[in-house]
Amino acid sequence: MSNSDLNIIKNVIVSAGSNNLKLAEIFFNNSISEIKYLSDEFNWKEIDTVEKKKHFLSKHKTQNKANPKAIDGSFNLIIPGAIDSHVHFNTPGFEQREDFEHASSAAAFGGVTTIIDMPCTSLPPVNSVENFESKLHALKNKSFVDYAFWGGISGIDFENNVHIYNQINQLSEAGVVGFKAYLISGMETFTNLNLDQMSQIAKIVFKTGKLLAIHAEDKFLVESRTKHFQQENKNSWKDYCQSRDVLAEEKAIKDMIEIAKASGVKIHIVHLSSKAGLNLISEAQKSGVKITSETCPHYLYFTQNDFNNPKISNYLKTAPPVKFEEDKTALWKGISDGTLSFVVTDHAGSIPERDKSSENFWNVYGGIPGVEHRVPFLFSEGFLKGRLTLEQTINLLSKNVSSFFGLKKKGELIKDFDADFALINLWDSEIITANNMHSKGKYTPFEGVQFNATVEKTWLRGSLVAEKDKQIGNRLIGDFIAVN
Repeated sequence: MSNSDLNIIKNVIVSAGSNNLKLAEIFFNNSISEIKYLSDEFNWKEIDTVEKKKHFLSKHKTQNKANPKAIDGSFNLIIPGAIDSHVHFNTPGFEQREDFEHASSAAAFGGVTTIIDMPCTSLPPVNSVENFESKLHALKNKSFVDYAFWGGISGIDFENNVHIYNQINQLSEAGVVGFKAYLISGMETFTNLNLDQMSQIAKIVFKTGKLLAIHAEDKFLVESRTKHFQQENKNSWKDYCQSRDVLAEEKAIKDMIEIAKASGVKIHIVHLSSKAGLNLISEAQKSGVKITSETCPHYLYFTQNDFNNPKISNYLKTAPPVKFEEDKTALWKGISDGTLSFVVTDHAGSIPERDKSSENFWNVYGGIPGVEHRVPFLFSEGFLKGRLTLEQTINLLSKNVSSFFGLKKKGELIKDFDADFALINLWDSEIITANNMHSKGKYTPFEGVQFNATVEKTWLRGSLVAEKDKQIGNRLIGDFIAVN
């Protein structure tokens, strides 16, 4: 196929390592056919203002040459479609809070082309091949983006005397990316494991070669404090945060490090929130323990002081809760130095009028619908504020995740890889408002915050699935990705 038969994005800049860039045009159909570089490397500082952009553009802009398939990238940054490996899109079973159509639309408008859905917020949960197939069937023609699944292991499985070994191996063969389990869970349909059970499954998961992802908060510490506070009618955000403090995360991570050492399994600590937890993981990594972690935008931006803002206090509730300034600083350092593998959202939406309105903080639903905001957040707060290089920012959103989970032909701008792109405007800004969100439940603790980067367009396997401020119809073309 000649380039004249292909789609083409002209006048875009691509990362050339560190903070360097190149002017390029990309030829593609459903995969990338060619990336043609049109300039030598230049540094971001050469065009870091709108005025410099216009000047550079006037010298380098290419002509469309009457090609009807040519798309003008307007000298914006093009990145491989972002990948969010920790989301709760809820279909089937909990669609009253969020569903795959709304959430995947939000993902597409946020520059995300692939998500990995958690097993616990489905009915039935994805803890067997039968349930896996049920979810797969329920999602047919319901996603704007590609998707993979986590498998799950619940305490209920042990109560029901399920053959855990067969269950894990069958799910692994079906193509889940790894397995999720909880040391503490508030879900009746997906309960936590005790440490003995966790040790058992770690040995089984190890033999599959896949990950064991853990919600790491110590159950005894959290539940004993919660009971004490509630008995004393202490129902504020301060009481909730105190019940799930740094020590609760630290204790759980210590336990999981020991399980990783004993079993050899690759442990992944989800949504890390504290400096103490980060330090434990860093030291364990240096000693050869197979343990990794991730964090989320809310842990990188907010602290517990923000609960004093009544406009966002309930919206900010998550488990674990955000911590303090020293934790936020440490987590930025952790993603910069590679201790943390990537930034995810833990997207968990709800209807705020129903689920986020209680004056009793224990009864407030815990979750943030963040899949739409992660990409502009990381460019704005990471790259543009000098906390990360351009290359690091893109890798945290795309390449690191695809490599980590073995997502083939995803996460990089390489010939024959999927034509998954996000076009990022680094010269524009946007005030985040709930009204502009595409999730089912429209709320965010980032309400009123300015992000100094915007997602202009998103393509999935060569098809435009989102364009800022526009309706483009039901592009429900997302496919399931099996990882084997």
